[in-house]
Amino acid sequence: MNLQALLSRKHRCFVRQTAPTRSTSLSGMAWRRFAQNKLSVASLAVIGLFVIVALLGYLITPDSTPYCNQQYLELATLKPMSRVQFTYVDDQLPQPTTGWLHKMLHGQPLPYTAIPTYRTTAVGDSVDIESYTGGTPNEGEVRRVARTQIVDSKVRTFILGTDSYGRDVLSMIMIGSRVSLSVGFIAVLIALVIGITLGALAAYYGGWVDNLITWLINVVWSIPTVLLVIAITFALGKGFWQVFIAVGLTMWVDIARVVRGQVYSIKEKEYVEAARALGFSTFRTIFRHILPNITGAVIVVTASNFASAILLEAGLSFLGIGVQPPMPSWGTMVKENYSYILLDSAYLALLPGLAIMLLVLAFMLLGNGLRDALDIKKS
Repeated sequence: MNLQALLSRKHRCFVRQTAPTRSTSLSGMAWRRFAQNKLSVASLAVIGLFVIVALLGYLITPDSTPYCNQQYLELATLKPMSRVQFTYVDDQLPQPTTGWLHKMLHGQPLPYTAIPTYRTTAVGDSVDIESYTGGTPNEGEVRRVARTQIVDSKVRTFILGTDSYGRDVLSMIMIGSRVSLSVGFIAVLIALVIGITLGALAAYYGGWVDNLITWLINVVWSIPTVLLVIAITFALGKGFWQVFIAVGLTMWVDIARVVRGQVYSIKEKEYVEAARALGFSTFRTIFRHILPNITGAVIVVTASNFASAILLEAGLSFLGIGVQPPMPSWGTMVKENYSYILLDSAYLALLPGLAIMLLVLAFMLLGNGLRDALDIKKS
């Protein structure tokens, strides 16, 4: 092998060894650090599970009726894993035809009458159905129907039991995750738009603009968050969308303070000065050259705000000024069943409370993991 070929081979080896790879990029190193944090990875999996349940909605809930509001008063406060026989009778009532997407989003009424059944007795071409009461003796109402009207008969298991109205608790918790995640997502989105805009403008311009926005931040910061949310809710009215707006309008101050501090620290950097020298507009300089460099800090505070939004929504629903019945909400479920804590059905209040705690804890751990992974001092 001649000298030229040997040098060429050594050069190729040197380039191959020193060429940067995707695994050595900043994002790759941050992801590796995040993946090493088992608690953060587990919290991300928990959040992903809640998101899947919320998206699929009524397609996977045991009770797929709108708002999971199918009530069986005779089945009130059944214990978890209770099994009840149901007989489905075709009463030939008109039922609207809905597709799978409509069912996933809004649920679908039962096409047949579901009768909790204690026992059935054949009488010629008819069947006597004695309704289940749970008493001893049962002494339920007897209904005679034609054999041709009976569509199906099967045992249904209430995995987490039923509430005081005989509604399936598991279905309500599953659909309740939609409210919590929706409030967190939309409220945080509103807070991001307001907080990033005001924080970036305050730090970039400085002077009277910074003084005015800082004054506004301090005023909003000085008001207790819960009281401010309640006041905005009373002004906007009770309802689903009103909660989104009320929570979002109270959470932007955290983001604005973080963005203001971050922009102050980098607005004098060389690349920002270069953008100004090239005549780029203020909007382009802020949103194309400054904000991408503070994404890590914004992501961390967003994760913690997501958890705060879930807690605020649950608190508002518990007070009766949040999401209104019959829409399932974890806070509403705790409110309706907290009296059972002293009785033998404490699970009715503890289960939605556990769901709130689990989801909030997952977002807090996720935020901690992102903070450690995006810390450039650990790079």
